[in-house]
Amino acid sequence: MPREAIKKLYYSIGEVSDATDLKQYVLRYWESEFPQLSPAKNRAGNRTYREKDIELVNFIKTLLYEKKYTIEGARQKLKELQEHGRALNISSLEEPVVVAPEPVVEAKPVAPGPTSSAPPVVDGLDPARYRTFLLNLKTELKALIELIDP
Repeated sequence: MPREAIKKLYYSIGEVSDATDLKQYVLRYWESEFPQLSPAKNRAGNRTYREKDIELVNFIKTLLYEKKYTIEGARQKLKELQEHGRALNISSLEEPVVVAPEPVVEAKPVAPGPTSSAPPVVDGLDPARYRTFLLNLKTELKALIELIDP
């Protein structure tokens, strides 16, 4: 019987697996990779998916299988869309997300002397934020390299 014929509040992982043509272990793996996908569990410990969870599974499936995103890229795209209040559907993938650019910060000149292992000092930018920025940049560059050279 088609899933649309029976509207329920909660669906089991087996029903979601059948409806989305994904294996149950894939759904469980995605739960560990995508914090947005976290179906509730009933008293017996079984996952109970709601319609919004199934829509999210289908969106993730589109990102990974049709749009060829990596897991990390799909995770970032979901986060980006949610931060900007965008709907999680295919049309939101086609529209660019407008992000205000970070202000350009000039590095302070460092007096010559012995080299230190401290991170460079940048005006107006906390060293922890600078490190996070560099780690995000590294992740994005790796994703771009994967796209260019699979």
